[in-house]
Amino acid sequence: MYSKAFAPEYQGELRTVLGVNSSYEEVLTAAGEVLRTAVTPLERARASLAVGEANRRLGRVDEAGAAWRESYRSARQAEDRGAMAWALWSGGTLARQCGTLPLARRLLAHAVKLAAGSGDRIVHGYSLAGLAETGRIQGDYEAVAAMHEELLAQARAHGEARHIVWALSGIAQMHRNTGALDSALEMFEESVRIATDGDDARGRAWSLRGVADVLSAQGHTERALALLSEAEAICSRMDLTSAHAYAHKMRGNVLYRAGRYASARDVYTQALVEFRAINEPRGVVLSRLGLVKSLHFLGRSAKLTRRDLDELEREVDRIGLGHAGKMIGIFRSQLSEYDAQLSEYGTGPSEYETGPSEYAAA
Repeated sequence: MYSKAFAPEYQGELRTVLGVNSSYEEVLTAAGEVLRTAVTPLERARASLAVGEANRRLGRVDEAGAAWRESYRSARQAEDRGAMAWALWSGGTLARQCGTLPLARRLLAHAVKLAAGSGDRIVHGYSLAGLAETGRIQGDYEAVAAMHEELLAQARAHGEARHIVWALSGIAQMHRNTGALDSALEMFEESVRIATDGDDARGRAWSLRGVADVLSAQGHTERALALLSEAEAICSRMDLTSAHAYAHKMRGNVLYRAGRYASARDVYTQALVEFRAINEPRGVVLSRLGLVKSLHFLGRSAKLTRRDLDELEREVDRIGLGHAGKMIGIFRSQLSEYDAQLSEYGTGPSEYETGPSEYAAA
């Protein structure tokens, strides 16, 4: 039995007026009012945390950075370890979003230490989850798989729908990336059900994106596109800027796998613009990779494709995106195989012209 999803980052007075499905402009208005009338450091810390999280999710990274630092300063003045941990969790999450993964790890690790002695079980779990997600994004699955499972067990034990959805989706993503599509689909679908029952629209949007990804990899293109349309509608309604961009990027992946390269190119280009607007380097890299691959099958020369892959590889190494690096390596190998067949037969086999499913975008 799971409780309705709630947003623990909205604290104090804000907890009574904001919920998990509140729009971020609504959050900014309510938190700004509390911040203007705050009389204690703890009130300022809590309001600044909400301001930071709303701005982060809207892609306003400068405002988010200023807000989480103000939250931490006020929490330290209040001598509240839990509030300090929440501020560092927000800062670490922002750092991960901006592609500075070593900083994200440092901030989140410090948040875990502060939370452990604070008595705030939820911020401790969120901070551990942040570390786990950072490791997953880096492709370090062995190091973080057990942490994901432990956090999932804790969330189930406490009936916390929102955190269950996060953990399930993370585990499902690792299964999907290592080829275990059936188990990934089962977990993503459970995540959709729990998010729906818990009235967690954001969690439902992210989970639908995961289901669409797996269905696409299994060849169910139209079902995947329909689910992405539903996820995109949620993101648009709630101003989920980053999630909306990732949904568009996934739409590009689905179209690419189906061999619809011109459509994929257009959608990847749209996602690239969106990610650049919110300063999200990981999304930029993944969109560029999809775009490079689509352009290759639209007739761009292998020389230019390899030049772009070289540039992307340097960016992937800088950020530390292990899985994306593997995808680049796989595509390089396929290009080399294609070149060898061109040399031997004088033309590429028809399977390369239609775009086989194993050319799956990252």
